[in-house]
Amino acid sequence: MIIDKVLGNLHDLPETEAAAYAGLHREKVILPSASLVKRIQRATTDHGKEIGIRLPSGCGDLRDGDILHVEATNMIVVSVLPTDVLVIAPQTIHEMGVTAHSLGNRHLQAQFFDASSEYGADVMVCAYDHTVEDYLRHNSVPYTRQERVLPVPFRHAEHSH
Repeated sequence: MIIDKVLGNLHDLPETEAAAYAGLHREKVILPSASLVKRIQRATTDHGKEIGIRLPSGCGDLRDGDILHVEATNMIVVSVLPTDVLVIAPQTIHEMGVTAHSLGNRHLQAQFFDASSEYGADVMVCAYDHTVEDYLRHNSVPYTRQERVLPVPFRHAEHSH
């Protein structure tokens, strides 16, 4: 089976559509976050069904909860594995600036969340790296190490010097 489009996302469905999918069995394609940016890939569902994913150029990245296929009483849905991350929560604007500058020089991929997010605070989230953890510990910057399913995958930013 070749998947060439995403039918919707379970997390974004209006209640009327969500009710239509509620009784369907959910077969999962379990992917690491790094695979969400790939438009073309092979995958196997948790029931052993092999599928090909070939999304058109210009489409967005895959996300946790994306509906790939619906048939009779079954649906195939993307399930993203948690990523090992550092959740960094500087206490002052100065601490944030110095930390962001120091980590930015390493060209880390990062995501930022505000207090209204699931983190409940203004935080910077980056993939776990022991040297970053060492920097944070030695500079007394508040952080926690967590396993998280991120809303979007980390992506390398284009840059030049």
